[in-house]
Amino acid sequence: MRPSPVAATVDFDADGVQHGFLRLPYSRDDSAWGSVMIPVAVVRNGPGPTALLTGANHGDEYEGPIALYDLARSLAPKAIAGRVIIVPAMNQPAFAAGTRTSPIDRGNLNRSFPGRPDGTVTEKIADYFQRVLLPMADVVLDFHSGGRTLDFLPFCAAHVLEDKRQEARAFDLVRAFGAPYSVRMREIDAVGMYDTAAEAMGKVFVTTELGGGGTASARTAGIAIRGCHNFLVAAGILKARPQPQPTQWLDMPDADCFTFAEDGGMIRFLVDLGDRVDRSQTVALIYPPGRTGLDPAPVLARRPGLLTARHFPGLIRPGDCAAVIADEVAA
Repeated sequence: MRPSPVAATVDFDADGVQHGFLRLPYSRDDSAWGSVMIPVAVVRNGPGPTALLTGANHGDEYEGPIALYDLARSLAPKAIAGRVIIVPAMNQPAFAAGTRTSPIDRGNLNRSFPGRPDGTVTEKIADYFQRVLLPMADVVLDFHSGGRTLDFLPFCAAHVLEDKRQEARAFDLVRAFGAPYSVRMREIDAVGMYDTAAEAMGKVFVTTELGGGGTASARTAGIAIRGCHNFLVAAGILKARPQPQPTQWLDMPDADCFTFAEDGGMIRFLVDLGDRVDRSQTVALIYPPGRTGLDPAPVLARRPGLLTARHFPGLIRPGDCAAVIADEVAA
């Protein structure tokens, strides 16, 4: 396979602190020899494990970039043993535009793995992570939140895996992160995901969903910053005291956790995030916006549990995820 066109302006093997870019050539109308410049920081202090910390895999999710830009400017080599690679905005074009997908090629980076070195801009970014950055890592923390279309209870999560040792280590780091909620997570469709690529390599992979609505609150940004600190301590890299926080564990045991809209219109939720619901309970109503006098369509819970995520904008379309319901479980 041809080499990646991405060139790093940092030396990943050098001790100390470096701030630079992952530079991807991108010829376009306004810059014939232009580039996509993805900020990267590397902090290294001798031998030890490597943590790869990433945010803005989707460009409209902000808790991760807040935590990682803050960490990149403050983390000192003497505070760690090993290496921390920080990429606050993986999909830099999407992050700059405030959109989930890239404005260049409409690529969803978190559905583009393993990528291609001769593909679209988004596929080239995925390929670089697949073949260069992920192989360096022992542990990976990829920050997510709901973006402009979903809102979540703030949680840290890892996936149920066939390799139970790998799974157990991931859930140890989820516990250490200390989000208000911790989730044993299942995906609707894991094909092409960064998560799947990392886990297939045997990496310990942890992710989050820390709010949503296309913004970050003081609370959720604080959860991300504190959680990142705790993650690095638990990974054996950051030489500091953890900042433990209580967490409620949630499980997503099957596909009935996800409820999708079958109608389009204006959505009115009848329950809020964190409320308990029963199976077949009406959690929302969808009003047809075109005329008055028509009854709204109910959105029914497919299982009992805790409302963990909900559609965020006031309008919803058929096929949109309306609600996610999870089980409260013991740690």
